[in-house]
Amino acid sequence: MIYHLSFIISRSAIISRSIEVVVGFIGNGFITAVNIINWIKSKKISSADMILIFLSTSRFILQVTVLMHIHSLYFADVVKLASVYKDFGAVWMFVNHSSLWFSTWLYVLYCVKIINITHWLLLQVKCRIAGMVPWLLLGSLVISSLTSFPLLWITPSTYLCSSTGNCRENSTAHITDWDSSHLYLLLLYFVGCFFPLVLSLVTSALLITSLWKHRRTMQCYADTSRNAMIDVHLTAIKSIISFLILYLSSFVAQILLILSTSQSKDVVKVAVSLVVAGAYPSMHSIILIIVNSKLKLAFRKLFLHFKCHLEDKPPSPRLERNTLQ
Repeated sequence: MIYHLSFIISRSAIISRSIEVVVGFIGNGFITAVNIINWIKSKKISSADMILIFLSTSRFILQVTVLMHIHSLYFADVVKLASVYKDFGAVWMFVNHSSLWFSTWLYVLYCVKIINITHWLLLQVKCRIAGMVPWLLLGSLVISSLTSFPLLWITPSTYLCSSTGNCRENSTAHITDWDSSHLYLLLLYFVGCFFPLVLSLVTSALLITSLWKHRRTMQCYADTSRNAMIDVHLTAIKSIISFLILYLSSFVAQILLILSTSQSKDVVKVAVSLVVAGAYPSMHSIILIIVNSKLKLAFRKLFLHFKCHLEDKPPSPRLERNTLQ
């Protein structure tokens, strides 16, 4: 009975995780394509769009590593080689840390542009943030490599478990026990995620506070345009809260995965952690499309083209003009 329940849960996790991967591929691929096309057309790019390109591209690559992980975790019947396991772990950690840094810089940029700043040092940052963005992105890649590639010199754990809880010993390489290898893995992951996590919490809290105060101020005025702005602020607050929930949930789930992947046979915990960890890079891309007017309009245009293609009708010229503006 317990085995059948574990089997059902593991297969449900595969389906859920596969859906998340598809959503992540479509959402992040769409964000990357729209911003690159606009960059080519206008011959210029804003700081936010540059971060979005790096963020969506890193998450697109992250979905590839997730597909590899699902295959190795559930479908591979051969014994995993230690070198392959290390290489995969290092690439996954590098892309994961990079995407966390990119999403953090996106909200730092929003925070610097939106909140009222009076300190002279912060005013200098606000004036120069556009020129700092390329260096911040480059620095994020360097930091991510420093907190991920040392995994190549760490010997993986003794066992790699499949979704059914069956663990096979790797006889092709000398492998240490769980404590020595996974402790280093957990340390690298925590170090790589700690600083972007703290920055995200601080900037998100500042953004929510600033938007909420502005919303309460505008509620004192009975104006249609102001009411529309209130709705915009409320949508922004909801998106930031959703971002934090997804971010923190993914952080905890990834830690649980590191703790349980090799030594634990708790299939339920591994399956649930996989689904929760994968929700952040996939669902956040949808949130970004919803709250970004340019991405939202481009998605409407794409949807209209598909709809008109199915119905054999020409697309609306008005929407075409609005999208190109």
